[in-house]
Amino acid sequence: MNTFSVEKYQPKFESIWNDFVTTSKNATFLFHRDFMEYHQDRFEDFSLLVFKNEKLIALLPANSVGNDIHSHQGLTYGGLLLNKAIKFGDVLNSFQAVLQFLNDRSIQHIHLKLLPKIYHSVPSDELDYLMFLLNADIQKKEILSVIDLNRKLKIASNRLEGVKRGIKNELKIKEETSFDQFWNTILSVNLKEKHGVNPVHSLEEIEKLRIIFPKQIRQFNVYDKDKLVAGTTIFETKQVAHCQYISANKEKNTLGSLDFLHHHLITNVFKDKSYYDFGSSNEDSGRKINEGLQYWKEGFGARTIIHDFYTVKTENANLLNSVFK
Repeated sequence: MNTFSVEKYQPKFESIWNDFVTTSKNATFLFHRDFMEYHQDRFEDFSLLVFKNEKLIALLPANSVGNDIHSHQGLTYGGLLLNKAIKFGDVLNSFQAVLQFLNDRSIQHIHLKLLPKIYHSVPSDELDYLMFLLNADIQKKEILSVIDLNRKLKIASNRLEGVKRGIKNELKIKEETSFDQFWNTILSVNLKEKHGVNPVHSLEEIEKLRIIFPKQIRQFNVYDKDKLVAGTTIFETKQVAHCQYISANKEKNTLGSLDFLHHHLITNVFKDKSYYDFGSSNEDSGRKINEGLQYWKEGFGARTIIHDFYTVKTENANLLNSVFK
């Protein structure tokens, strides 16, 4: 008889956790413990490991807040991380074991932000179906603007006009190993002026993370002569180039700096990826869309995929008892 068990993450599990992330069908470097723990002072980790007959078959990156558990709030996405060979029945039993484990500890809800499908290396929609079976509440939905690089759409003429302005103004693009100029003179300034916030990652944090993940975290800057005028920070995974930060000075339309930069990244640097992900244009917990930002992304041929967020009652674990007939 198969036995499913759940363990709360401890440092002794670091190696098997990271090894599992490396071979998982739906994980990225964001789930590596070195990435998850750069902000461990801000979150109370409650990550879980699921074993079948003492063999690790699933991970849940998570943190706790009161009587609730969250797909780790320090990460862009989350959910149940699975190995490539796992079948649906084991996914169901794994998640049921997680819910029962939490319920036994008086944890009432688990809040999940699922991994967008562009990050799946093989089909992995099991958790989407389990949300239906568990009567999960939709917490919010966000739209991500994504270019399918294997089936690119025609770039809009106004975006190409921006590229031409960049060429005419003799802008130069450089990949940099330092983030300080972009962070201090453009990104942080713009976020503070427009939204009253700081970047999710401090300068110290992003530089520390890049040292650990030099192939995955990349910075591209645009210069007008010697002046920095725009930049973007890319989180690169096996299939996806994701724009973590995009920002430019007030001359961006005149210079064509952002059009020039992203056209170069899409058509040259990341042309062999499957997807180029501009990220979300949502505001107000997914209820509003920044129309101008969405228009700009779609001009490059980006189209919409959904990022789902759910809340599940742990007491509903019993709803998975009789799924199979």
